[in-house]
Amino acid sequence: MRIALDVMGGDHAPQSNVEGALQAIKEDPLLTVVLVGNEQAIRAHLPAEIPAGIEIRGTTEVIEAEDEPVKAVRRKKDASLVVAVNLAKEQQVETVISAGNTGALMTAGLLIAGRMPGIERPALVALIPTLSGKITLALDVGANMDAKPVHLLQYAVMGSLYAEKVLGFEQARVGLLNVGTEAAKGNELSKATFPLLSKANVNFIGNVEARDLMQGACDVLVCDGFVGNVLLKAAEGVATSIFSRLKKELTSGLLNKMAALILKPSLYRFKNTLDYAEYGGAPLLGLRYPIFKAHGSSDARAIKNAILAAARFVKQDVNSYIQQELNKEIYRESE
Repeated sequence: MRIALDVMGGDHAPQSNVEGALQAIKEDPLLTVVLVGNEQAIRAHLPAEIPAGIEIRGTTEVIEAEDEPVKAVRRKKDASLVVAVNLAKEQQVETVISAGNTGALMTAGLLIAGRMPGIERPALVALIPTLSGKITLALDVGANMDAKPVHLLQYAVMGSLYAEKVLGFEQARVGLLNVGTEAAKGNELSKATFPLLSKANVNFIGNVEARDLMQGACDVLVCDGFVGNVLLKAAEGVATSIFSRLKKELTSGLLNKMAALILKPSLYRFKNTLDYAEYGGAPLLGLRYPIFKAHGSSDARAIKNAILAAARFVKQDVNSYIQQELNKEIYRESE
């Protein structure tokens, strides 16, 4: 299996990306990772003899975090992110991974890869660790600011199949993000979506409130991109604040430092429960070719896990399952 990795994307590029690729091919020798980016920068982090399973595709441009997505994708034709997605379109690789500009990756996915037949709006997935020890897939978390009920229905189907085929959930529980659990709660979008999900071929458990998310109330959380993006950033902000405050308190005096030393194993276990790096990356669901977005601050372990997750997506042929499911009459009637 051939996987394209945008080596220039992310806060710790290119080193963490190259190191993650090396770890991935060591764990799965059947993989070939095509490192896309500045060749000199890539070789600086590779051994003198490039190992089997690693290829280099040199590029001359980079899409920066502050670049406007559409302009960047159209003007920077030799940017690592753009070239990587083109490799998928040209069927030189089977999937693409980037920790770079999210908007640019989605734009490249739409303009270059294109949508799957029948998919109106691809969705950006976020993998949210919960205190239950499992993760919740939330979608959409920013690909589309506005959505129709049929879009949320498609998100539910795609998210459920990804959770079951790649992440190993059995009968993934699908919840609709809302301000209350009653069926009649919410705005017009949520009230119109509820009956569609109730009839769909998914394990729909009803409305889920945001306060229950971290307790693992559902396995797949469906919402429009505006609400999903606000939810995701709020959760990240709370987690960052808690860890920052906790560190400050535990290092503020001798007694606290002694207590921190005793609690260190427990604190590490708690931190690892909420560690995104364990899951690596999440797909942009609904595109013709699997494209994965890794966290911008991904280290080598996160990149390795993103590569392995993308490989599982391809091996399980998730896009075919999505296509088959959405071709059923029940979904066409909902349009």
